[in-house]
Amino acid sequence: MKAFTFYVLAAWAVCQAFAQSQGRQLHLAFTGDIMMGTTFPSVQLPPQEGRQLFVDAAPLLQRADVAAGNLEGTLCDSGTTHKKPSAMCYAFRTPTRFAPLLQQAGFDFLSMANNHANDFGAAGIGSTRSCLDRMGIAYAGLLQAPDRVVVERDGVRYGFCAFGHNGYTLRHQDLDTVRQIITSLVAESDVVIVSFHGGAEGSKQNRLPWGKEMFCGEDRGSLRQFAHFCIDAGADVVYGHGPHVVRAVELYKEHFIAYSLGNFCTPYGMNLSGLLGYAPLLELTLHEDGRFAEGQIHSFIQHRGVGPRMDEQHRAAREIRRLTRLDVPHTPLVIDDKGRILRKGH
Repeated sequence: MKAFTFYVLAAWAVCQAFAQSQGRQLHLAFTGDIMMGTTFPSVQLPPQEGRQLFVDAAPLLQRADVAAGNLEGTLCDSGTTHKKPSAMCYAFRTPTRFAPLLQQAGFDFLSMANNHANDFGAAGIGSTRSCLDRMGIAYAGLLQAPDRVVVERDGVRYGFCAFGHNGYTLRHQDLDTVRQIITSLVAESDVVIVSFHGGAEGSKQNRLPWGKEMFCGEDRGSLRQFAHFCIDAGADVVYGHGPHVVRAVELYKEHFIAYSLGNFCTPYGMNLSGLLGYAPLLELTLHEDGRFAEGQIHSFIQHRGVGPRMDEQHRAAREIRRLTRLDVPHTPLVIDDKGRILRKGH
């Protein structure tokens, strides 16, 4: 009996040592663009005050240690815009009473570094910041907003920063500033997460090009270079949005890059046909030091006025897998039919 007890205790000790060697794992969730409805130029708001927008996604966002997305537009109730709405120019004004939906869904951080944050000028930016402050949702990305923020959950400090391509945003083309912000976050945080808004827009922009992307005369960034630069500077995860379609993912030096998560919750004001309606929610599991462990692409599909709904056909995941094989063929990632992401050989 004593010998048996000894072997049991020895086996338990080995198991404990192995578990400790693996370290704690961290669970993160990411989405693309969020614009819950607008009152400009006409009222286009979801039914039931939007209470059903995130009904399918909330359980996934809430179970993550931290969840992040891109707030595409403003949270304000009035004001004028400098934009003239047209086929190529939109202005988004979501009522402030919709702000609690973001908190209830489970978002901890939202990027403001995009081409719609300034749709209603300084007043719109101020109203948006006030709404997010009241909801306890962190944000970054504008010249007048914090250039970085640290969110602490369960003793882990998650450092966030965000970059865009507009003059009022922290620009991803300004690599000296990018490096400075990431370096500061490395010193302040356990895990560093970079959000970027970039790339040309539209259903034909799902391929990830080499070099600079131009759209409507704007420099929308050299996104491969930028993402790699961020990892080299110390970032652990880099996730993008902006083209309104999904793009490839990559594992670079053991760290995860999502080049575009597309639209996520944009029930009005945007074309949702075909690829534009694919709305992935990316879950990542990281080792405690920020290295990629595994991931899951949850495929959602959007319909006008409804918000993201689970897609049993897994179309977003299949499209990301296809694009990854085409555009980053040497990345050591495998994505299965249902969106699970593993390192090759695991």
